[in-house]
This record gives sequence, C-alpha cells and structure tokens, in this order.
Amino acid sequence: MTTPAPQLTPQELAAYFAFTEVSSLLRHAVETQLREVGKLSYVQFQLLARLGDAADGSQRMTDLADGVVYSRSGLTYQAQLLEGRGLITRAPSPDDERSTIVTITDEGRAVLAAVFPGHIEVVSSMLFASLEEGDVDTLARVMTQVSGHLRANPPRSAAPRRTKKD
Repeated sequence: MTTPAPQLTPQELAAYFAFTEVSSLLRHAVETQLREVGKLSYVQFQLLARLGDAADGSQRMTDLADGVVYSRSGLTYQAQLLEGRGLITRAPSPDDERSTIVTITDEGRAVLAAVFPGHIEVVSSMLFASLEEGDVDTLARVMTQVSGHLRANPPRSAAPRRTKKD
C-alpha cells in the first residue's frame, strides 16, 4: 500500500500563493529603490541596516551571515564590495583571531540615511497601506511565529557556525 502524497488544503494553497506573490512584488520594489538611491543590493542594505542598528556599529561576520540568512562566502563577497565603497571596515576580532568584525563607517551611515526615506515609503505603500492596525499586529504575530519555526531548523546558511568541539 502506498502512502498518499502530502497535500495542502485550498486555504493553505491560497495563503501560500498570496505570500509568494506579495514577497516577490515587495522585494522587487525594494530592490529597485535601493539600487536607484543607494546603489545597494538587498543583502548589502540588510548588512548596513543591521550594523547601523548595532550599539557600536559592529558585528561579527558570522553573526551577520546568520542574521541575514546568507551564505558566509556570499556575505564575504558582499562585504568586500561595501568595503571597497568605504561603507564598512573589516578587521580581525580582538577576542578571536578566527572572527572578523565588520563596522559601518560614516559613509555607510550616510548611504543608509539616503535610502531609508524611500525604503520606508515603498514598504508602507506596498505592504501596510491596505492593512488596518489590527491586521498589522496579526501579520507581525504570524510572521514572527513562522520565522521562529523556520529558524528552529535553519538552512545551513542560517545555522550557527559549528565549532571543532561539536
């Protein structure tokens, strides 16, 4: 006897298709705005934004990769591009010679300041304009729940780095 293939309910399928459509349309608009105003890719913007939010403007490279769910090698390449533009600096960690510390520069903060108004406008007009206040609370709760579920079994790019002790 064969096991029936897993299926989605019509409601689950509709939710999935709506999610992927919204995600694709929003990401395209955000990426366009970031390229036009800041000459940034989406990942580069995420890096700068995370560094800009950090108390001292710095994070370990591995923490950045885990936070933006991007491969460590891909993130290294993006960091090289940002460093070449003078938007970040990279240096060995004083606490762990195997780690690299990434720090946003004043130029990086200036690029963030230039892209943020348009970025907020795109997100507000495309994502939140059609929602009521209670819908935003629901969306935040649901997406936080899904994110937590996905991070419980992350892809390799989002998994914490294994040490030799593991």
